[in-house]
Amino acid sequence: MNNAEVKELQDFARQIRCHCLRMVHIGKSGHIGSMLSLPELLVVLYKKILNVDPKNPHKPERDRFILSKGHGGAALFAVLAELGFFPIEWLDRYYVDDGKLHGHISHHIDGVELSTGSLGHGLPVACGMAMAARSQNKKHRIFCLMSDGDCNSGSTWEAIMLAGQHKFDNLIGIVDYNRLQALGKSEDIINMEPFAEKMQLFGWAVKIIDGHNIPEIYDAFKTLPLEKGKPTWIIARTVKGKGVTKFENEYRCHYGVTDEDIETGIKNLMEA
Repeated sequence: MNNAEVKELQDFARQIRCHCLRMVHIGKSGHIGSMLSLPELLVVLYKKILNVDPKNPHKPERDRFILSKGHGGAALFAVLAELGFFPIEWLDRYYVDDGKLHGHISHHIDGVELSTGSLGHGLPVACGMAMAARSQNKKHRIFCLMSDGDCNSGSTWEAIMLAGQHKFDNLIGIVDYNRLQALGKSEDIINMEPFAEKMQLFGWAVKIIDGHNIPEIYDAFKTLPLEKGKPTWIIARTVKGKGVTKFENEYRCHYGVTDEDIETGIKNLMEA
């Protein structure tokens, strides 16, 4: 990836963050910190990695992408709109009574594979998709992007064990590892460390990356699986609230933000 491509994706990620701030303001909703840690991961996946087509969003051979942390769905909606899956004007009616875009991600929208929000559901469904694809000799891949909170759920660990045992190397799990949850630090709620070692013991190939470094993200995904015969687990170290000074590494931004916060946040992003 050359410097011009990196700059293009960085600018796209900044644009997605601005969309998220405006959408949260329109809908008087929350979870802004969870949205702001996602953009670099999403823009690399959708611009460089995933086999998807906004003109044919249901083509059978498409890669499947599941956003298990459905509360960060505004970021995915913004990416899908920018790529042409649905009119970008829909973003202006986010989370309002007559709008089409819900506060959590919904499969009723083109480009969205699964409605999510209650944590711990994404990876089990992704495992089912991986199993179905393999049984039918299909070549598409299944990507599942999770949060720290997802990884506290027993259902997630059941899926981890299943995928590792059955060697689903068409499955890619990604953790938005910002290490903060709604009520505090992840390590104080359920400490996942040593995270990479645990995943390796369950039969996954593991890579740890900087989840905001475009070239590093691209290098992690450009050749999959990481190891033949093993599902892939990407631990993306991110910053909750990334790009907005007041929100960065602040778990309280998981919920409400003020009009002033939004105005200041957009100013931070435009000056970056």
